[in-house]
Formats: sequence, structure tokens, C-alpha cells
Amino acid sequence: MSSPKVLFGFHAVGVRMKTAPKSIIEVYFESTRRDARMRQFIERAKEAGVRLIEADAVRIAKLAGSHGHQGVAARVEEIKDTRTLDELLDDLEEAGVASPLLLVLDGVTDPHNLGACLRVADGAGAHAVIAPKDHAVGINATVAKVASGAAETVPYFMVTNLARTLKELKERNVWIIGTSDDAPKTLYQVDLKGPVALVLGAEGDGMRQLTRKTCDELIGIPMMGAVSSLNVSVASGVCLYEALRQRGGQ
Repeated sequence: MSSPKVLFGFHAVGVRMKTAPKSIIEVYFESTRRDARMRQFIERAKEAGVRLIEADAVRIAKLAGSHGHQGVAARVEEIKDTRTLDELLDDLEEAGVASPLLLVLDGVTDPHNLGACLRVADGAGAHAVIAPKDHAVGINATVAKVASGAAETVPYFMVTNLARTLKELKERNVWIIGTSDDAPKTLYQVDLKGPVALVLGAEGDGMRQLTRKTCDELIGIPMMGAVSSLNVSVASGVCLYEALRQRGGQ
């Protein structure tokens, strides 16, 4: 059995209570906080049958490793999706999903950026997020907090060789679309209704050269102001929601 991990914040802990309450070992809550949000949270925790422990803000901060815990932290058993990316795609095909929507992050190492990317991926209905093992951050407590529960719902695959994974996606007829400042087309000039993997690089360096060469097509996000680029999580949201719009919002 894997070692327990920590979730903190109302959204992250609340989603785990909703989706897998039996995996929660105990929930710590700030005893001096008695506002409506905390009362509602405690009520839901009692309904879920989880163990509640009163604690002060200092103890919760030590447990969470952050002062942004909102007065709530939980020790939980890790839940891993044991499926491989291939198995996930097979499951989608069997379920009648003809056009999977995937988000690929090349070089995103900041946990706040990853958490925000997972949150927009969940909101836009992306089926998975993919990242290389050697140039990415894993799911940790900060990622889970920023993701507001999406770290529990969006499959996140860290692959050994990203270029090879992209080639394997091509063999499944997934169109690989990379984002670049110097792309010949904009996001709004391409068809995103079919099977698509949207590839975004980290701020500054962007996609690695091999990743760029592996893409079927490169697109850019129009920038009308003084700044030259968007934060990767914002860019992910723009791209994913354009795909959602083209697919009829479903």
C-alpha cells in the first residue's frame, strides 16, 4: 500500500469526500473558523462518515506544507488510475468517443501552472493530460489545491518519451497540434472537431525542438496587446475551450 498523501483546501478535499470518501484517513479543520463555508464543509464531512479532527492553523499549515490551506487538510490514501494511455483511449473508443481531446504539456514544472491546467482541462472536458517524466511536475498537494479537485478527475500520464508517445497517438489518427508564437495559422483557423492532442510548452522556452518537429501542425494564439505570450494555463484554457466550442459545447 502506498504512503498516505495530503490534500488541502475546500475544493480538493471536498472532491475527494464526494468521489472516494473511504480513501480519507482523517480530515483536519481549523476549530476557530466558524463561517458558513466551514460549517457546510463539516456537515458534508459528517455525512460522508470521515474522521474529523480539530486543529489550529499552525498545525494544518505544517501538515499541508502551505499557509493557503483555507483551514482544511486531509490525510488520504493515494488513488491511482492503473490504466495506461492506450487503455484509456481503448476505453473511450468502446464508449463511443470518436474524437478524444488531449492536452500535452511539454516542460511545465511549476505546480501552480499544472494545477491550473488540470482545472481548465476538467472544465473543457479534456480526456487526459500528458507530460514527459523528465520535464514535468508530478501531482502533489499544491497541484491538487490549485486544481480545485481536477487532480482527482482528470487522468494525468507522465510518459518516458514524449515524442514517441505523440507518434503513437498519430497511429491512432490523433492530430497533433502544437502552439507556437511563429505559427503560420491561428487557433481559430484550424479544425479541432476530430481526435486532437493540443501541445503547449512552458513559458519562455516553449516546446522542445523534437516535440515541435513531431507535431502535425503549428498554431498560434492571436496577441493584440503589448505582451507577446500567455501563461501556459491561460493558453491551455483558450485552446481547449475553442475545441469545446467547435464541438458544440459537448
